[in-house]
Amino acid sequence: MKKTAAKPHFSEIAQELTEAITSGRYPVGSVLPGELELCGLYNTSRHTVRAALQELQQLGLVSRKKNAGTRVESAAPKNDFRPSLSSLEDLIQFGSSNVRVVQSIEETTASGELAKALGCAGGSRWLRISSLRVDSASQRPVGWTDVYVDPLYAEIGEVVRASPDTLVSTLIERRYGRHVAEIRQVIRAMTIGEEMARALQVSPGMAGLEILRQYFDAAGQIFEVSLTVHPADRFAVAMRLQRSAA
Repeated sequence: MKKTAAKPHFSEIAQELTEAITSGRYPVGSVLPGELELCGLYNTSRHTVRAALQELQQLGLVSRKKNAGTRVESAAPKNDFRPSLSSLEDLIQFGSSNVRVVQSIEETTASGELAKALGCAGGSRWLRISSLRVDSASQRPVGWTDVYVDPLYAEIGEVVRASPDTLVSTLIERRYGRHVAEIRQVIRAMTIGEEMARALQVSPGMAGLEILRQYFDAAGQIFEVSLTVHPADRFAVAMRLQRSAA
């Protein structure tokens, strides 16, 4: 492990520690460095380190006991590393660790249920970018995403192909100066159909999450919408609720 100059995201620390365990650097039965030592190694806060260790515990790699440290229990995670998204920064981090493999780019006309989901009038034209999201470490697909953008941004298609680890919204910001002011997200439970199951390498009928995200600019206008399907065992959404001040 190397001490980093910038403070890393907790998922980066969890990913590195996972690799250290699965490679045998920390064998089963050994104890990981303490929280304070990890804080120093990664130049980060105790809160971030604890979040990373919690991810390892959820994967079944370690157990944690007060005054006994973090003990390695298994060299193989019980499932894939699952990011937890609760902010725009987490979404950007997810994009950098799960690369996009573009499947198709084409213009489409939204009508019926699609128009309703996109929040647009029937007959509206969009540029649709369909992609698999693939875990950069395991190379397994973690989701399928259809991104819809204004067809005036048609030239963004080739930029998207050339930048597999950058969110489409970030590329639009850089190229057109249209900044994300707000993202509205709706998550639904669903079952994965046969065609989608083949792409995601899962069994048809498996439980999944469908996530609709609408990207708004400062004027309150939607300029991008994404529809993503994740197998239930490869993705999690986490959020923190706090009581508002009286």
